[in-house]
Amino acid sequence: MIDKVVASAAEAVADIPDGASLAVGGFGMSGVPVTLIEALLAQGATDLETVSNNLGVDGFGLGNLLAAGRIRRTIGSYVGNNKEFARQYLAGEVEVELTPQGTLAERLRAGGAGIPAFYTPAGVGTLVADGGLPWRYASDGSVAVASPAKETREFDGATYVMEQAIVTDFALVHAWKGDRHGNLVYRRSSRNFSPDCAAAGRITIAEVEHLVEPGEIDPDSVHTPGIHVQRVVDASGVEKRIEFRTLRSGGGS
Repeated sequence: MIDKVVASAAEAVADIPDGASLAVGGFGMSGVPVTLIEALLAQGATDLETVSNNLGVDGFGLGNLLAAGRIRRTIGSYVGNNKEFARQYLAGEVEVELTPQGTLAERLRAGGAGIPAFYTPAGVGTLVADGGLPWRYASDGSVAVASPAKETREFDGATYVMEQAIVTDFALVHAWKGDRHGNLVYRRSSRNFSPDCAAAGRITIAEVEHLVEPGEIDPDSVHTPGIHVQRVVDASGVEKRIEFRTLRSGGGS
């Protein structure tokens, strides 16, 4: 088996070119591969297309790449909690393909499984299926690029819309634990989109909080098998943030 550990995050992302497509794990601030994203920010690649549930928040994760003007297009399901994302979208500075959250996960999963397309009831009877969702606005606020209509089909009397799978040039994921062969374990809610993203990338780069030797991870605990991972980066001590901190007022029990 090949030792897939690379010396640094900078080395791991060095060959990501301008115009590359990236599947990026994370949900809000949970499970975001911040070490790899910051290395990519320093590396300088631009004109990127990202596939992720959201583009992080202002000043964190993919939000930093966005603020630097490095993302041309994104496929995701959520724009909220990022003022710069909303501003760029409405100003026509970034193209946004919004897709239902479950559909996004399945499009990534299908891409990793080699399934080119699938049918789902999500979005039937809406602009998701009928077309017309604003992908990019013009500077005057008009719609410059709208989503096309999608194929629909009936099965057992119900209508479904066809969605195409997603395969990207690279995938960036964050794992709680990983070994030198690329087997990964995610912890709790940080698992989110990461297994699907890892499988959908042609070249998958994983940052891990705890790097262990082969054989130290119980095979039954592996969430992403090493066959899907090409590079591993030791990211021990990575910064973690809390998206919303709620404190109880008063001194009651």
